[in-house]
Amino acid sequence: IFVFMCLVFVHQSFCKYAFSRLFRVHLRNMESFIQAVQQVEDSNAGLLPLALVRALRRTAGHDDLMTVHFLGASHNLSDTDGLEGSILNATSFSFFDKAIHHIVTDNGEERGVVLAPDGTTVALAPLLLGIESGLKAKMEGTEAVGIFPLSLGRTLGLSLLSLQDIPPSMRLGPNGCWDNVEQPKVFKLSRPATLATDAVINGGMDGVILGNHLSKLPATEQPQALSEILRGYYNFTLTEKQGIDAVTNYISPKRRQLSRQLLEPLDLHAEVMTTLTLVWKLEDTEWIALDSGLGNAVQDGLKTFMHRYLDCPQIIPRCQWGAKASRDTPIPLSLPLRFLYVHHTYEPSAPCLSFSSCSRNMRSMQRFHQEDRGWNDIAYSFVVGSDGYIYEGRGWNHVGRHTRGHNALGYGVSIIGNYTAALPSRHAMDLLRNHLALCAVNGGGLTGNYTIQGHRQVVNYTACPGDALFSEIRSWEHFRE
Repeated sequence: IFVFMCLVFVHQSFCKYAFSRLFRVHLRNMESFIQAVQQVEDSNAGLLPLALVRALRRTAGHDDLMTVHFLGASHNLSDTDGLEGSILNATSFSFFDKAIHHIVTDNGEERGVVLAPDGTTVALAPLLLGIESGLKAKMEGTEAVGIFPLSLGRTLGLSLLSLQDIPPSMRLGPNGCWDNVEQPKVFKLSRPATLATDAVINGGMDGVILGNHLSKLPATEQPQALSEILRGYYNFTLTEKQGIDAVTNYISPKRRQLSRQLLEPLDLHAEVMTTLTLVWKLEDTEWIALDSGLGNAVQDGLKTFMHRYLDCPQIIPRCQWGAKASRDTPIPLSLPLRFLYVHHTYEPSAPCLSFSSCSRNMRSMQRFHQEDRGWNDIAYSFVVGSDGYIYEGRGWNHVGRHTRGHNALGYGVSIIGNYTAALPSRHAMDLLRNHLALCAVNGGGLTGNYTIQGHRQVVNYTACPGDALFSEIRSWEHFRE
């Protein structure tokens, strides 16, 4: 008995030490959060993921009327009672409360968000609500009716209505940047926040994806531990032999693709309006029926949502990959442009397969272009990685240095790698051909009848974008000889 009690004491002391260390350092990345979740699981053998995610909701105090309507009050759910000592001690309570509770401070710092390994930022609250909704449906054998309203619909609708006096494009977002991607602690937004920041929408889409997946697990298959659910989606390794084209399971770089598959079949306007009606009904608010313009405001805002978050690819901003400032005042482009020029980087010659390696490549190219070439900035407008993302170069609005004599006429987009003899991943080419181009047309950056050309077609001395890639783009719809 004495030995057993000592072992229990040592284990509890270690857990308290581990949580204390996490709290002191409090790196706001997904892996730190997953480690904390796993520590709770390790301390509670046989702990069901539904019980744990309910306890996390209880810790963060997320028992508003709509959440209780779909999921029940967390303090009335008996499966969380045994977790008081594991989660609700002072140290772990502080960690999880700070990690999950979403707020934007007066100086534009967004809290309750974490940096995912893929370089995107995710709000934890909508993510966990989606997971809990899916687990509840799976364990109870019921329909998963609360996934979209709790993860995405409510915040999306309220954000679109709360700012009716400003253009729809300003009613969602913004994105922001971390103080340090290696040791993230502070996330600052690029402009005043809406209710639906990019991190909240990312978390909401991930909650919809994972919640739907969990709700539809076969009857014979039990859900994984919560830490494994999160780790499988956010922590993955792509290799040249098994790149993103070969991945069949759900991973975060496919967030927008998967969200489109789930949301496109829905009447999104009806879903959001139904969610808003429920919010006002639960809060005993009557004014929804008095204003016929609310539906139009939501409809206009949803067009922006579809364009920005489903049509457009996720673009990693300059501050996120560690760009240096331009050495001179950027020259504005005169939009819309008529050309899209396709490049390969040649050097780096290998595809980049992770946020860290793609970011390193971006910094290397910018350093070469600024220091060796003597240019003001990285040459390209955008750069496509094989990690599932596009990286911002000079961006939508500024003249690049990518295609001599044609820089002001079109965007220059390069895919990282040497594509003389081999093609980029299908996913990387699809990002450029079908998503970035569509985003540019719908956003006013490219004309509808734009022309795609390879670098070699307009500059004589280069073989760029490589024989293999050039042969491929000749079959694309907007290509012109």
